[in-house]
Amino acid sequence: MRKSFFLTTLTTLLCFVALPVFSDTLVNGYNRSDGTYVQRHYRSDPNHTVRDNYSYKGNINSHTGKIGSNYYRNSPSSEYYQPNMSNRKGRKH
Repeated sequence: MRKSFFLTTLTTLLCFVALPVFSDTLVNGYNRSDGTYVQRHYRSDPNHTVRDNYSYKGNINSHTGKIGSNYYRNSPSSEYYQPNMSNRKGRKH
């Protein structure tokens, strides 16, 4: 019984650890138009939401360990969405 519970728990944990790795895309290094070189890096796969982006508030980048701090207030898929922020004059977003 204990062995079965242990194996089930281990399998479940491995699935949750492995799933984020499969949703990553490796971006090769490139030069921007202003001449700045951007190093090779990982990003989350493009989709319809910003909530799974590494830089989204509270998310942790599994490759760097950095905690996201971007609220994405201009994106309707963000829980911090504030419509028409870009139309407000004199306000930073």
